[in-house]
Amino acid sequence: MAFVVTARKWRPQRFDEVVGQEHITATLKNAIKNNRIAHAYLFTGPRGVGKTTTARIMAKALNCLNPKDSEPCNECEMCLSIQSTQSLDIIEIDGASNRGIDEIRTLRDSVKYAPTKGKYKIYIIDEVHMLTKESFNAFLKTLEEPPAHTIFIFATTDVHKVPLTIISRCQRFDFRRIQLDTIKILLAKIAVSENIKIDDKTLTIIAKKADGALRDAESFFDQIVSFCGNDIESSTVSKMLNLVDDDIYFDISDAVLNKNFKTVFEVTNTIYENGWNFIDFMDGLLEHFRNIMTVVLSKKADLVESADVYKERYIQYSDSFSEGDILRILNFLNKTQQELRFTQNQKLKIEISLSHLIGLEKSSTITELLSVLDNLKEIPAVNLKNEPSKIQYPSVQNRSAEPGTNSSSSVNEKRERVIRNSSPSLNNSIRNSENIADPKFNFDFVVQKWAGFVDAVSKEKGLIFGPAIKNVKLLNLDGNKLNIYTEDLHHREVINSNHDYIAQKTEEYFGKKMIFNCQNKTVSNFNTSTGSSAKSSFQNENDPFAKAIIEELGGEEIQ
Repeated sequence: MAFVVTARKWRPQRFDEVVGQEHITATLKNAIKNNRIAHAYLFTGPRGVGKTTTARIMAKALNCLNPKDSEPCNECEMCLSIQSTQSLDIIEIDGASNRGIDEIRTLRDSVKYAPTKGKYKIYIIDEVHMLTKESFNAFLKTLEEPPAHTIFIFATTDVHKVPLTIISRCQRFDFRRIQLDTIKILLAKIAVSENIKIDDKTLTIIAKKADGALRDAESFFDQIVSFCGNDIESSTVSKMLNLVDDDIYFDISDAVLNKNFKTVFEVTNTIYENGWNFIDFMDGLLEHFRNIMTVVLSKKADLVESADVYKERYIQYSDSFSEGDILRILNFLNKTQQELRFTQNQKLKIEISLSHLIGLEKSSTITELLSVLDNLKEIPAVNLKNEPSKIQYPSVQNRSAEPGTNSSSSVNEKRERVIRNSSPSLNNSIRNSENIADPKFNFDFVVQKWAGFVDAVSKEKGLIFGPAIKNVKLLNLDGNKLNIYTEDLHHREVINSNHDYIAQKTEEYFGKKMIFNCQNKTVSNFNTSTGSSAKSSFQNENDPFAKAIIEELGGEEIQ
């Protein structure tokens, strides 16, 4: 007996056997059951999803001598003759080879003759979009008002090429792509019937390669069985179909998490040696991170089209990537995919892009940063010598340490853990905020050392800056910003123009960098270097600023 390909051997013979198109088969069965048969149907959709098959089943159901629940019996004379393509009442026409106006005229003349044995004469025109414009126009009148015994069924993959005047005269049914799981279930059923051993991973490879076309999947199945025999392995199938192994994509995502740059060159070398297409690899990598995003957002792998063994690996990524990070990665890969098509050295482009991808640092949202800072505020600064801190936080005053633990060390460990778990870009900012919050560095400390600071500055810059700093009045300390007041506008300008020197000198003398902020007016309880509220030196008879210039530069006052 001659070999029959799987697509023909397992072609559905009943509406119930058509998979993935239940919305169409149910409608057609109800139309037959209720005797609401239209004179023209238009079946449109991707290749290999059952358009012609459904048309043949409908032709059998309409002419079957013993229909059962609007299904053909496949046993009567009419069903058997239709299955063997011997019925004169079912005319199948190839639109690509019978596209001229002469063929349509012949068809139009034959429509008026009654069926020989069946109830209906049915014309199935496949790839109807291939007909010429003149042929469509010649067909319009016949299609709009055919004889009662005539039914037209058109099938096409390019419905946009069919004139609207034709579409409006037909009942249109849109066939959809067959889902991956549906293809896998049907192929597994065929494999069991044919005594072929095949695993879920291999079925997934075939179904993804078919891209929603069941006929393509069955053709790949025949090809793989011819190559592998009755015991099929996924690795052999990947090599035969020249597909990129999914494990490659998991190596990349693991390298992103572990910052392993070596993986980049190992992966690109594997792709190059196996002769895989770099554009196909990038398409697969985009789909891989899309699957990760699905798992990150939904915390489950139901929406991932992959083998069960890979779905379990995807679940492990649910807490490894944040939403922001995965969106940045997808945006970067999408841009790389577009650039790759116009690159001459695709291997080099892939290596550079993957290195950039692995080098991307984790991002933190503003909400996460505020949460880290709030945690730090709740933890008092405790030194390792168990000395009491001068800064008190009400939220932790009533907390007691666990029995048998050192409260100081445990709190410090908690502070370090918060900092360590934060993003690397935030660590320096947190530690700088800790330095500013040093309890030993306060306004009283600055006042006590102010006189010595003024003397040190005067020795280095006694010409202009020294006299300006001597007449400064200290108001208060706000973090590392020292609010000061001086009535002399010249002194204020000198101080404002020496911020870098002030920051350097205050770090040397006080141990902290400070910024001098000159206020426009003073307050009632200001502090000076002597701790009193004496009158401003600007009110003296002689201006110290002018006096300094006269004494040190040899100038004279001009009235």
